[in-house]
Amino acid sequence: MIHSTAIIHKSAHIADDVEIGPYAVIGDGTVIAKGCTVGPHALVEFTEIGENCRIHGHAAVGTPPQDLKYKGERTKLILGAGTTVREFAQLNRGTEASGRTIIGNDCLIMAFAHVAHDCIIGNNVIIVNSTAIGGHAEIGDNAVLGGLAAVHQFTRVGKLAMVGGGTMVTLDIMPFAQAQGDRAKLFGLNLVGLKRKGFAPNVIEEIKSAYRILFTSGLPQDEALDQLEATGPGKEVREMIEFIHNSKRGVCRPARKEAAEE
Repeated sequence: MIHSTAIIHKSAHIADDVEIGPYAVIGDGTVIAKGCTVGPHALVEFTEIGENCRIHGHAAVGTPPQDLKYKGERTKLILGAGTTVREFAQLNRGTEASGRTIIGNDCLIMAFAHVAHDCIIGNNVIIVNSTAIGGHAEIGDNAVLGGLAAVHQFTRVGKLAMVGGGTMVTLDIMPFAQAQGDRAKLFGLNLVGLKRKGFAPNVIEEIKSAYRILFTSGLPQDEALDQLEATGPGKEVREMIEFIHNSKRGVCRPARKEAAEE
């Protein structure tokens, strides 16, 4: 059902069962798959929305990048299936740099959160109220960003990482780690998250061992990485190694040597 006061652009493609509330605006370049709802006064444009998404009232989805270099190029935002966007959240479309902002499946983006242009957000990510994510940032699957956190542009947050409320993230956050503070420091591993996701005890022990070698052994980073490589690491530790190798901004480190795990 589409409310009579909603404004729908002639180019929009909307599945038959989509519900659109009062005074919502569905702009140019919008595709909304089946099972979705769009709340009152929401604005959606230049966005491809997957099935069963929930966009709440006053959210702004696919709006222009807040980038001085943007000159009106036709870009888009991709919103994965099953994702919820709460009230007053702002999700900007891409710039000419990549052409798109991507948000994965089954994410929860809470009220007043901001996802800037050209970001890549993984699946099952939780972005808590008033969190701000700068342009070109990457957030891995199952990561959680606490309320009022800020992620610097071009920074990465690894899969299953937990970023505490109010944290200022200026360096890459390792997969499976916990980080908090201004500026962010590591405070051990996200052990609760690992257990909830069903990681086997032996895998968790391997991740713990890798974390200790990387951050509390006193070894220089290159030597620590070589030592890990020599052990024939499993999939998860391999992901940690590759994450460091691929870092362009540098990797966040513990606040103190003793913070091996919590």
